[in-house]
Amino acid sequence: MALTATTAELKAQVLAEALPYIQRFHGKTVVIKYGGNAMTDEKLKHSFASDVVMLKLVGINTVIVHGGGPQIDDQLNKIGKKGEFVQGMRVTDAETMDVVEMVLGGQVNTDIVNLINQHGGRAVGLSGTDGPLIRARKLMMRDKDEKPIDIGQVGEVESIDPEIVQLLTAQNFIPVIAPVGVGKDGESYNINADLVAGKLAEILKAEKLVVLTNIPGVLDKNGKLLTGLSAREIDELFADGTIHGGMLPKIGSALEAVKNGVNSCHIIDGRVEHALLLEVLTSEGVGTLIKRR
Repeated sequence: MALTATTAELKAQVLAEALPYIQRFHGKTVVIKYGGNAMTDEKLKHSFASDVVMLKLVGINTVIVHGGGPQIDDQLNKIGKKGEFVQGMRVTDAETMDVVEMVLGGQVNTDIVNLINQHGGRAVGLSGTDGPLIRARKLMMRDKDEKPIDIGQVGEVESIDPEIVQLLTAQNFIPVIAPVGVGKDGESYNINADLVAGKLAEILKAEKLVVLTNIPGVLDKNGKLLTGLSAREIDELFADGTIHGGMLPKIGSALEAVKNGVNSCHIIDGRVEHALLLEVLTSEGVGTLIKRR
């Protein structure tokens, strides 16, 4: 199709608008939590991969932490095992942990790496057990009476050694990380990907943490999108119950990251094509911006 004067002008405007953002974030690190529809819809998967490659090509260091809940559920169903959850966390016995490691560290991680490489990137897959990158400790849940609930091999981040990630990004590779950690006893732990992404962004002193979700962003009680929120305003939304359910770990990890040095966090709608580029390289945005102050 021939390029008309109108479409040419529009493309030029888009590129011109992106330039100051490219200049501002060149050489900076962006940690991306990849999940939701963007991970399962074929068109969105390719959109995400091309966005990641584009960001890297203009000099922005992209680091990806991915989930894989639906894929884990599919594999559990195949072996006749039903997934169980307590307060949004997957109950992970030894058999389930084997499935988690196989799906996250194998199938899902490999698929993401291959997709990015198909789009011209240089992605390298990692598990948190490599290095070891992520040191974990067992996570104990509490019921309403503060009694402990043991949900198996579910962990929280004890520490992160960023050396392998920094080495890869310095050589223009794109690290793709499965959120599995290793404990002092050598046991593997399933860790919430939002928590890993938030902590990794802190350790890497990232410019941005970007979390892809299946909703437009943080919504008020009337369903209206909120953006430009400070850490204090997010605390207030937690306190009055506006932020609840599945958004709690996402926003909680984002809030911690911002409080601990990450310049901004973006909770964006992963159902929008090229959501990453829209959020990072334009003034439009497709979600909620959380800033330090």
